[in-house]
Amino acid sequence: MDAIDLSLVELLRGNARLSYAELARQVGLSAPAVHERVGKLESSGVVRGYRAEVSPEAIGLGVTALIGIVEGSGGDTDDVLEAFRAMPEIESCYFMAGVESFLLKARVGTIAELEQLIMRLNRTPGVASTRTAVALSTKWENRPQPVPTPPAG
Repeated sequence: MDAIDLSLVELLRGNARLSYAELARQVGLSAPAVHERVGKLESSGVVRGYRAEVSPEAIGLGVTALIGIVEGSGGDTDDVLEAFRAMPEIESCYFMAGVESFLLKARVGTIAELEQLIMRLNRTPGVASTRTAVALSTKWENRPQPVPTPPAG
């Protein structure tokens, strides 16, 4: 990736709805050239998708929880991950260093729904235990980090 690609990524992270014409104006290329570059960024997996950022509370998902998972010694990690993937409440899954193998971010509508999710997780083969923290509020999330500038040279 060159400096123009990095600029396009930065612009798209800020507003994925920018037109090719506007992207082109901001990076100093033609719209067809930007269209081609964005297509390459998508096909190479640099740009993985576009989505609307929606208020979880507005769609009835007012409870956010972070759930640490301790894997059992006899569990198959791939099977555990497939079980997590099948639970739509789980928004993110991170593989961790330390006692807990995974950290899950889950969103549900009520504490009762969170209780049901935790019970399902604890019944999942390969899960030895869980530890849950409930977020009281979200101050910010999904804040895009600045794209590093390539070294001069």
